[in-house]
Amino acid sequence: MKFQTPQHLSEIASIIECDFVGEADFPVLGMNEIHVVEAGDIVFVDHPKYYDKALASKATIVLINKKVACPEGKALLISDDPFRDFNKISQHFSPFQKADTPIATSAKIGQGTVVQPNVFIGNNVTIGEHCLIHANVVIYDNCIIGDHVTIHSGTILGADAFYYKNRSTGFDKLISCGRVVLEDHVELGALCTIDKGVTGDTTIKEGTKLDNQVHVGHDTVIGKKCLIASQTGIAGCVIIEDEVTIWGQVGTNSGITIGKKAVIMGQTGVTKSVEGGKSYFGTPIEESREKLKQLAYVKKIPDIIKRLEE
Repeated sequence: MKFQTPQHLSEIASIIECDFVGEADFPVLGMNEIHVVEAGDIVFVDHPKYYDKALASKATIVLINKKVACPEGKALLISDDPFRDFNKISQHFSPFQKADTPIATSAKIGQGTVVQPNVFIGNNVTIGEHCLIHANVVIYDNCIIGDHVTIHSGTILGADAFYYKNRSTGFDKLISCGRVVLEDHVELGALCTIDKGVTGDTTIKEGTKLDNQVHVGHDTVIGKKCLIASQTGIAGCVIIEDEVTIWGQVGTNSGITIGKKAVIMGQTGVTKSVEGGKSYFGTPIEESREKLKQLAYVKKIPDIIKRLEE
């Protein structure tokens, strides 16, 4: 998430009431998670295991819970609870806006787009031309929808990321202030749920088609001309490259990549990144030919045991 106007390091430190290391006027342009940070962004880290990764990332401001040497060209915000303070920054720059009408007055809807009854369209949503939004679709604030997009009934765009910190008092939620972005000629089936990014975008690229009851987690990027069948669950921060086919009831781990033109057969558990141009099956995932050979061998075990007993 980029701030509407550039901030200074001292201003951010004042918001979260913490000490800082660096020049008071050090520029702060936005905030993001570590896998998508850019120069000018704040990233937070609260575990020693990830200190080095955060300090070496593209982020130039690190919100951290330990006083460490500040890398050259960067600045530090020293907090006793970076998770809490990252949320404070999110709430300050992207506060929740109550809806007053079913279709927000700040929403922009392109020429030729049809919006059926009982659709909710939130603040600052942009919908392109010649789209069809069926009844009972919910589009949360700040979503971006391209041209010639079809969204079927009951689908929800922009719900919060499933992201929590386990504390002694219960689960503490990381506030989501990202967006959902649908490019041109995307079609979403009925009852799909597409979560917004924590601070970035969940993106479905041009020409991709989702069947009914597909879930897409936060900050995931789905490439062009993909086909994803019903009851598939895609975790957060997944990269699905162009022209991938995913059949029904597939589930994925977070943070993986599925390569271009891969085919994932039904009921597969995608537990790791896989190369493009191949077909995969099973849990744990393997190339489909190898997995099917293994299953054929398993069927022979009773006969092998019977012969050994004779």
